[in-house]
Amino acid sequence: MKVLRVSLALIVFGGVALTLVNAKAEYGKKEGKACTYCHPAGKFKELTDAGKYYKDHNHSMEGYTAPAAQ
Repeated sequence: MKVLRVSLALIVFGGVALTLVNAKAEYGKKEGKACTYCHPAGKFKELTDAGKYYKDHNHSMEGYTAPAAQ
């Protein structure tokens, strides 16, 4: 019985994790941007200014203007 519970928990956790990964990939496809446009390289739990804008504007980049490069 314990093995069944552990297996079920792993299946549920794995399903949730895969859903989160796929959602982020879908955002990149939708906007035509690389993951690093909204996330700093190697720090994918953090957001760049573009990522914060995307999150705060109902998952849309409409109206976003990237800061001018210096």
